[in-house]
Amino acid sequence: MKRPADLNVKLFADGAERDGMIALYSNPLVRGFTTNPTLMRKAGVTDYQAFAQSVVEAIPDRPISFEVFSDDFAEMKRQALAIAGWGQNVYVKIPVTNTRGEYSLALVRELSLHGVKVNVTAVTALDQVREVVAALANAAPSYISIFAGRIADSGRDPVPLMGTAVDLVRPHANIELIWASPRELLNVQQADTVGCHIITVTNDLLNKLGLIGKDLHEFSLDTVKMFYEDARKAGFTL
Repeated sequence: MKRPADLNVKLFADGAERDGMIALYSNPLVRGFTTNPTLMRKAGVTDYQAFAQSVVEAIPDRPISFEVFSDDFAEMKRQALAIAGWGQNVYVKIPVTNTRGEYSLALVRELSLHGVKVNVTAVTALDQVREVVAALANAAPSYISIFAGRIADSGRDPVPLMGTAVDLVRPHANIELIWASPRELLNVQQADTVGCHIITVTNDLLNKLGLIGKDLHEFSLDTVKMFYEDARKAGFTL
C-alpha cells in the first residue's frame, strides 16, 4: 500500500468552487483540476466564462478541464475552440456522445488534429475506449475519462476494464487515461496498481488521504470513541 507521496497515479482535484481550487493549488499532491457543468451548478456558478477564466488566471500552470455544454456538434466545436483559447493548460471536455447517443468521434478527431487538448468524458465501455483512442491517436495531448465509479455503481468491477483500457492507451504517448468518479479511497490504490495515469478526487477523498495505511485497531478504537461521544452529546438515556 503506497503513501500518497509515493503514488505514480496523478491526483486531479474534481470540483468547481474557485476558492477551494485555488487553495488546493498549493497542495503538491494535486497535479491538475477537472470540472463539469453539474459541479459548476452545484457550486452556484452563473457566469461560465468569467468563472473559468478567473480560475485559469489563478492556476496557470496545471492542467484544468472545462466542458462544452451544447448538444449540437457544430456548437460544441465553437465552444471548444473558445474554451481552448483561455490558456495553454486548458483541456476541453467533450462528451463521448450527445444526448441522442450520437458519437462525437469526428469532432474529437478534428479538434485534436487542430491542436486542441481534448478530454473525452463520460466513457464507460471498452468499445468506446477503442474508438476514442483511434480518434485521438497521433494528435494533440489528450485525456480519456472513464467513469469507473459509475461502472462500479452498475455492479461491475471496474478494475479489469481499467486495466484493459491502460493497455489500449499505452502505445499512444499523447493520450493519458483518467479514472473518473471514484467512490472511495481504495480506488486511488486500484488506479495506481493498474497503471492509470490520473484519478480525479473530490475534496472528501482528498481529506481522507491521511488515512492510507492507518492501523486498523486504531481505526476500530476511533470508531468506538465516535459512537460514544455522539451518544453522550445527544444526551441519550434509557
